[in-house]
Amino acid sequence: MAVHETSMRLKLPIVCIILEVILIILFAVLVTYDDDTDARKWHKELKANRTTNYENDFYYRYPSFQDVHVMIFIGFGFLMTFLQRYGFSSVGFNFLIAAFSLQWATLMQGFLHGMHHGKIHIGVESMINADFCTGSVLISFGAVLGKTSPVQLLIMAVFEVTLFAINEFIILSVLEAKDAGGSMTIHTFGAYFGLVVARVLYRPQLHKSKHKNGSVYHSDLFAMIGTIFLWMFWPSFNSAVTEHGDDQHRTAMNTYYSLASCTLATFGISALVNNEGKLDMVHIQNAALAGGVAVGTAGEMMLTPFGSMIVGFLAGTISTLGFKFLTPILEEKLRIQDTCGVHNLHGMPGILGAIVGAITASVASTNVYGDGMKDVFPNIAEGTFTPSGQGVRQAISLAVTLGFAGVGGVIVGFILKLPCLGSPPDTICFEDNIYWEVPGDEESHQELAQVQQGDVVSPLNG
Repeated sequence: MAVHETSMRLKLPIVCIILEVILIILFAVLVTYDDDTDARKWHKELKANRTTNYENDFYYRYPSFQDVHVMIFIGFGFLMTFLQRYGFSSVGFNFLIAAFSLQWATLMQGFLHGMHHGKIHIGVESMINADFCTGSVLISFGAVLGKTSPVQLLIMAVFEVTLFAINEFIILSVLEAKDAGGSMTIHTFGAYFGLVVARVLYRPQLHKSKHKNGSVYHSDLFAMIGTIFLWMFWPSFNSAVTEHGDDQHRTAMNTYYSLASCTLATFGISALVNNEGKLDMVHIQNAALAGGVAVGTAGEMMLTPFGSMIVGFLAGTISTLGFKFLTPILEEKLRIQDTCGVHNLHGMPGILGAIVGAITASVASTNVYGDGMKDVFPNIAEGTFTPSGQGVRQAISLAVTLGFAGVGGVIVGFILKLPCLGSPPDTICFEDNIYWEVPGDEESHQELAQVQQGDVVSPLNG
């Protein structure tokens, strides 16, 4: 028994150390600074062109990067703290998975989006794109939250980042679709990948931990902190890598109004579907953010302010109704145990965003865009694609994303079922004490000890 427990205890340290050593070696061999980051190249350009440091891309992109970074580590992390006895794991594993994923994403995206002289050149924009990829992994994390070990999550991240980068390359570079805010590449892919993994990892005895799969007053308040951070910074998220100037300005504004409209829809529908007319904090924490997801693809397009508000209103309505009526059906009929409701916040609004993007692209014209057509739809401006052709490519991109998410989720799900990865038993899911030293929680310690004295041994850090 002691040998078995020691083996389980070593899994997380071994996996973390091996993965980081591999990353360090790969970075040493393959990664270098880009022209805006390299001291020698930037200094040479300064002398030649007599420019200023403020022309460095850092000054344009870093404020957006900061906002996106806050969303990844605070927004997503605290949004998942609603579980009453899984707060440490929600924030802590979010931290762990994000720190690994952004490094791995730098490499995967670098491989596919162009290497120069055998090197991946990185700068502030590559940091933003790596965070976008990380966001998709954290969305999937929400679907399996509380039911997976940290080792399983790291293995999932290894495969998902790779699949994300391939899917992103096909959509943006091969199909040449537009997806500024990632409705397809980030939200739709992350949601349905996570949902398929959750389906493969279905736990028929999860009701044994059902009493822990819920919130208390203070845990919902902590989760609301994540919601507010995400809500505030979502305009930066959607506009972070768009062209400087009117494109970026328009994307932030469209997102701003979509979120506001979505919030009112969420409050209204939440009260409407409750028999007593009361608000459900689950709806407010999640569905109020759906407007940011749904406007992601069309954010840089001439969607118009009122069009953005319509999209946000539809997203809030669909998401709230999904939490109320669809989530129970997914679990009971389709055996998809979606802990955080990512289908409602990211999946359905992501598909809505892809559809809105396809429709908006298909009606693009020079009367609407003027000279700005070459920034938003360069292929239409050059005559390579017709507006309807661009719309078709947008629709095909959605289908490709769903295909990658579905097939990839099945394969990765079966890999995660391997016993050596230390999945927690059904009886102690949604429990911090499996992995963390939790101060002053005697009740949980006693419950965990009772389980360990039986036939089930805690997976510890596995």
